[in-house]
Amino acid sequence: MFVDALKAAIHHAVKVRDDVARDVLRLAFGEIQTAEARSSRSLSDEEATAIVKKLVKSNEETLALASSGERADVLRREIAVLSALLPKTMTVEQLVEALGSQTEAIRAAKNDGQATGVAMKHLKSVGGVFEGKDVGEAVRKIRA
Repeated sequence: MFVDALKAAIHHAVKVRDDVARDVLRLAFGEIQTAEARSSRSLSDEEATAIVKKLVKSNEETLALASSGERADVLRREIAVLSALLPKTMTVEQLVEALGSQTEAIRAAKNDGQATGVAMKHLKSVGGVFEGKDVGEAVRKIRA
């Protein structure tokens, strides 16, 4: 499913002659194909998404080093193109709301680490896309 959306985005970028989008999407697709070849199986959507997240993070780190100039503009566009493919993550406020039924268990945990474990277990059973650091922040808000 994710790979199909990636292929469609590549096709669209080629049609509209968006060189930056085309190149970064082809790079992402190549990374996914390489990972599939190494594992001798098709990747799940979660695994393919993780590869694209890794590319976004890499570009963000490079952007921090190349703070100005044309390269920085290209990196910002690449990050925007790749981020558009990724599923939207839950905000801290949405996470606090989703953890409403687990508030007592989170507060009863001995420390933030155990509380985060309780929260992660609940959120994974419920589903949704979230960042670990946001879960930690939501736990700290609940425990405060």
